[in-house]
Amino acid sequence: MNHTSLLFHIQRLAILSIALIFILTHSSNSQSATEKDLSGKMTGAGAHFAWVIFDSLKDELEKSTGKKIELFGKNSNLGMGCNAGIKLAQQNSHNHQTFGFVCCPLSQQELDEEQIKIYPLAEEPILIIVNRLNPVTDLSIKQVRSIFRGDITNWKSVGGWDKPIVVVTRLHCKKRPGHWKTILPDAKDFIQQRLNVTSAAEMVKYVSEFETAFGHLGATWEHDEKSNVKAITVDHVAPIAENLKNKTYPFHRRLSAVTSMNPSENVLKAIEQVQYGKSFEAVAKKYNLLQLN
Repeated sequence: MNHTSLLFHIQRLAILSIALIFILTHSSNSQSATEKDLSGKMTGAGAHFAWVIFDSLKDELEKSTGKKIELFGKNSNLGMGCNAGIKLAQQNSHNHQTFGFVCCPLSQQELDEEQIKIYPLAEEPILIIVNRLNPVTDLSIKQVRSIFRGDITNWKSVGGWDKPIVVVTRLHCKKRPGHWKTILPDAKDFIQQRLNVTSAAEMVKYVSEFETAFGHLGATWEHDEKSNVKAITVDHVAPIAENLKNKTYPFHRRLSAVTSMNPSENVLKAIEQVQYGKSFEAVAKKYNLLQLN
């Protein structure tokens, strides 16, 4: 190899080396930026009724953790619900900090099988709802259960119109304890001739449209006068936190957060702030939730 060829070969190697260094450096910088972006946020998802709590405190939680928080579950859209919350919680990693929220109690067996931890937040009243035009404002526990069972089928039997009752149900999470099972313990116990809905929005829609409808709804679902529904008392007891605490209101469910077995410090900090922070008191008061911590 002559001198000119040698110089050309050396120059070529130098150019290739510089190019390789540039590529590796650029790739490393891009990877670091990606990791930084991913680790710079937390993602939570799950049932609407527990989503309300985190969404109400989102700004405060972001400030205390220094992380951007993305929340999914409003109106339980896009398939979000308890199962989605559990699935997201299981996906937690160093660069993808996640947690979920559920509106049903989880058995120890399910916690063990899914390898997740649960953090109770609040007990939520389950409202018994009727159309706003319905003159009935109170029913006994026995009457509520009899209507859902189909033993009472006309409003006149409970002091109302001489019209048939249209039962509307949302029997979600059938394998889990609690929630609507505080009304009747099994889906087969409910009257067969009923309207089944898949979301709280549908529940409000049908009870609004049918003046003889009878349904159930979590207290954190906001509905105004346009929705045309109202909650009734049960044995003259209102569905409020105080009556959950003294155990005089019978229908309720537990709202909780869930994480993987090894949640990040930031995820834990956010959940514990909800559990024990003073700000949750205002949220609980607004939605008649009984704080559990």
